[in-house]
Amino acid sequence: MAPTAKPLSALGLTARSGEDVSVSGLSVDSRQVLPGHLFAALPGTKVHGATFVPAAIERGAGAVLTDREGEEIARAALASAPVALVVVEDARLALACAAALFFGAQPETMIAVTGTNGKTSVATFTRMLWQAMGLEAANIGTTGVEGAFTAPSAHTTPEPITLHRLLSEMAAAGVTHAAMEASSHGLAQRRLDGVMLRAAAFTNFTQDHLDYHESFEAYFEAKAGLFTRVLPDEGTAVLNIDDPKGAELARRATERGQKVIRVGRADACEIQLQAQRFDAAGQDVRFLYMGGPQLVRLPLIGGFQAMNALTAAGLCIACGAAPREVFAALGQLSTVRGRMQLAATRTNGATVFVDFAHTPDAVETALKALRPHVMGRLVAIVGAGGDRDRTKRPLMGAAATRHADLVIVTDDNPRTEDPAAIRAAVREGAGSEAVEVGDRAEAILRGVDALGPGDALLIMGKGHERGQVIGTDIFPFDDAEQASIAVAALDGVI
Repeated sequence: MAPTAKPLSALGLTARSGEDVSVSGLSVDSRQVLPGHLFAALPGTKVHGATFVPAAIERGAGAVLTDREGEEIARAALASAPVALVVVEDARLALACAAALFFGAQPETMIAVTGTNGKTSVATFTRMLWQAMGLEAANIGTTGVEGAFTAPSAHTTPEPITLHRLLSEMAAAGVTHAAMEASSHGLAQRRLDGVMLRAAAFTNFTQDHLDYHESFEAYFEAKAGLFTRVLPDEGTAVLNIDDPKGAELARRATERGQKVIRVGRADACEIQLQAQRFDAAGQDVRFLYMGGPQLVRLPLIGGFQAMNALTAAGLCIACGAAPREVFAALGQLSTVRGRMQLAATRTNGATVFVDFAHTPDAVETALKALRPHVMGRLVAIVGAGGDRDRTKRPLMGAAATRHADLVIVTDDNPRTEDPAAIRAAVREGAGSEAVEVGDRAEAILRGVDALGPGDALLIMGKGHERGQVIGTDIFPFDDAEQASIAVAALDGVI
């Protein structure tokens, strides 16, 4: 059911004219404006949305929300049109809060996860734990909307109108618990403002997205906004204290009066990871909760997954679940698609895994985490995306070489850059012994062919993605599917 029209005042907005016009819908794309809509003309990275105010007015917009720059850009169109004008200092924040009020309902228990790596796993694990305890739960993020409610999602953190429409639909469908990924882009652009959070988690902080953020400091402050701005004072922060930035966030959260659940190996942690034992199918994990020892079996590959699982457990506890029930449910977790996912196994026992690792730290963490599960050689396939942070490319190659026995450099999503130039930058760090195979399908075939008994191949970079971006086109490509095809072809199954 579509939301009913609401006056501007009900959305926390005031028109300059003082007229409290009724708004039938919200739009940030002028092509989607319908009669009576509020058109939000937001600042953009390339062009200000106010440029499209004339088009929005032509399509029947009844009100325009923008900032002072937007008002100047659209002054001529606004002067001659009978539309209500709302001018604010932060148009993105105003839109997020207006969208929350327009669509109204949200799942009653909401959490969000930020960090460079691990957001998808923690959000998904949190949803899995809730479901294991009999709750109607879903998660929103890089892999779309999954769980008791499913839907595609074009962004890790959807823009506010899409997000709040989605949350309203989820609540109407009976979803009571929802976990969100909070990307740095989404936080910087105020997409989560207006979401009523019970708890929020921080996983880690390493290099990424410096093509968007001005500096490491700006990148961190964007993530810190989840705790300093979005999570309310009565909320709970679940923080990885093993990362130095976790301690900084704990200090800020405490200053705001938020409760803090620390996760890590330090004695001061409420959830303290003590020991792990690895085998080919998963790991046994010993940890303390509030000083009491716990032992669980996790059917997950990779030592870092224990931290992800315990962070998810902390979020569930922060939202009121009984610790005993949460810990009993940990054994029911399953691999997240594209995150240390077992994609195929050769007849000689060699295994092929797919992971989304696309930063230097993630490459290193993934390879180091897989090593204890592997008896033989570890083969790595690595690449880097085009039109993104260029400084991380040689660092990714170097990380792969440090921790793998054989490195194959290939194309990731080259986008509009020269693929050969991207590979050269990765090889600069990987060294002369790395093998370069531009075609990703061929690289996967070569990697699978190199596997002997007890070996493992880790295909990194694209994880769950089912397309490869070359130029401005997206071609069908699934790393896990390609791995299965390669194994079948080489082992004579097809």
